Amino acid sequence: MKKIQFFDTTLRDGEQTPGVNFDVKEKIQIALQLEKLGIDVIEAGFPISSPGDFECVKAIAKAIKHCSVTGLARCVEADIDRAEEALKDAVSPQIHIFLATSDVHMEYKLKMSRAEVLASIKHHINYARQKFEVVQFSPEDATRSDRAFLIEAVQTAIDAGATVINIPDTVGYTNPTEFGQLFQDLRREIKQFDDIIFASHCHDDLGMATANALAAIENGARRVEGTINGIGERAGNTALEEVAVALHIRKDFYQAETNIVLNQFKNSSDLISRLSGMPVPRNKAVIGGNAYAHESGIHQDGVLKNPDTYEIITPALVGVDKNSLPLGKLSGKHAFNTRMEEMGYTLSEQEQKDAFKRFKQLADAKKDVTEEDLHALILGQSSESHDAFELKHLQVQYVTGGVQGAIVRIEERDGALIEDAATGSGSIEAIYNTINRLMKQDIELTDYRIQAITAGQDAQAEVHVIIKDDNGTEFHGIGIDFDVLTASAKAYLQASGKSKTTSKQADFEEVK
Repeated sequence: MKKIQFFDTTLRDGEQTPGVNFDVKEKIQIALQLEKLGIDVIEAGFPISSPGDFECVKAIAKAIKHCSVTGLARCVEADIDRAEEALKDAVSPQIHIFLATSDVHMEYKLKMSRAEVLASIKHHINYARQKFEVVQFSPEDATRSDRAFLIEAVQTAIDAGATVINIPDTVGYTNPTEFGQLFQDLRREIKQFDDIIFASHCHDDLGMATANALAAIENGARRVEGTINGIGERAGNTALEEVAVALHIRKDFYQAETNIVLNQFKNSSDLISRLSGMPVPRNKAVIGGNAYAHESGIHQDGVLKNPDTYEIITPALVGVDKNSLPLGKLSGKHAFNTRMEEMGYTLSEQEQKDAFKRFKQLADAKKDVTEEDLHALILGQSSESHDAFELKHLQVQYVTGGVQGAIVRIEERDGALIEDAATGSGSIEAIYNTINRLMKQDIELTDYRIQAITAGQDAQAEVHVIIKDDNGTEFHGIGIDFDVLTASAKAYLQASGKSKTTSKQADFEEVK
């Protein structure tokens, strides 16, 4: 039985999703959940890309105790040095180095000849190997590279000291047959590869990321890269939950095992979905809302008689608890903290106290506090605790001729209170125009989404917004409140605050 490593790049490639911007606290929270999930390697970021990314990688490297942490680097000595510095506290540090090998990338992006690319690979892999025990090399755009040159580039990297060779399908171009053959060719042509781990990194542009990753495993890959929920730029990345469950359910075929704790996938998926602002489609494989729903009468009858008739994956396998009991205003601190742990949250003593206080306030406002309410409670506490601006007062009123007015007061991080008013064609527009005046920003609202966290008249509203600044950079914000307008204001203020305070990352090319 072969062992397959899982390499998660949610915090690096997943964050390249338009509108997704995790801060340090959110990234640490995600990394700790990935550790519980049993991920073997967490790609924490691209250390040299910005001071913020460097600090995130450094913080994650220090927080993670039971799996490897890696950072991305170009074939540049300064990148490798910066990664080494960021990862110095990691229990098991690795480095991920990339350089494009396709003709189109070499000619138009790198402006390098094949000989120059090979020389750069040799020098920088050797340089990195002096600092890291595990060095992964990715020939970017491998699936559109000339096969003979790709093999030469991979051999050069191995000869220079690379221990992991990752094959990126950068633009989601390949298919399972071609991708599987590529791994066969590498294993046949590469000399002395017995100790080398081959890996796949697939994108879903043609809807084949999971199938391609499984084809790679069939043909010798022992590491799979991807993200939770398959998030990533364009159509996204390989969804790790799909690969892991496929390997488990079809162990008879793949003859593979992993370190993944399958029943942590629901917690992981929920956390990523809420922090990224990207809802999981109901028909999503493995963890979608409809994955275990049966509409057909024939299917329902069969499942009631024997679940094996139509269910190949039990809800409990991936952590879906259909029998979870709600908490109420009489629930104690122990029951609350236990449920938090079951849901995958790691809270400090002070965070537990703050969360329990919020829980009691919530329990007074509604009869039953469900798991969805608890996720929202923690998310709201997490987001508000480190926002640069806090909503202190909101007043909306009708002006005339269908025009609405809004008065908004916010508190800055230094405690200063600022207030302004503006009008709009509706309540939401009036609120957002007022916040724009307060923040002195000219930003565009590109997405607004509202959902009830639970059913019933006492449901909280969860509002997600995405805004775009003058540079075209998108920022996500979330607001939670029983009042829809207040939730909308919180979401927009959070996104605006991120836009105002977040330092822009340097324009570096990354593995796609």
